[in-house]
Amino acid sequence: MLIDQSSLMDRAVLRAIADPVRQRIVELLAREQLCTCHLVEELPATQTNVSNHLRVLREAGLVVSEQAGRYTYHRLVPERLAEVSVGLGELASRSRLAIAVKRPCG
Repeated sequence: MLIDQSSLMDRAVLRAIADPVRQRIVELLAREQLCTCHLVEELPATQTNVSNHLRVLREAGLVVSEQAGRYTYHRLVPERLAEVSVGLGELASRSRLAIAVKRPCG
């Protein structure tokens, strides 16, 4: 069975936001751009740990980081979140239709 690339990307996003610390980072960045030091203040994690979580979010296409002098600011990529939202919405619609369909056994 072949899996299309967009499906793999959605899985990467879902895996990325499955972690509670990364969920909190996404929630914080939904309000404003923050530098790494702000995230360390807000989270129960070290700077190294926060940086590792941010790397996972960047690799999933959810976060973009930008240097501002000696600080690094991070922001969400709303289009990426919207893509995942559309995919989950389509899955919810299909599951509503599946209520009326039962595969026969045997």
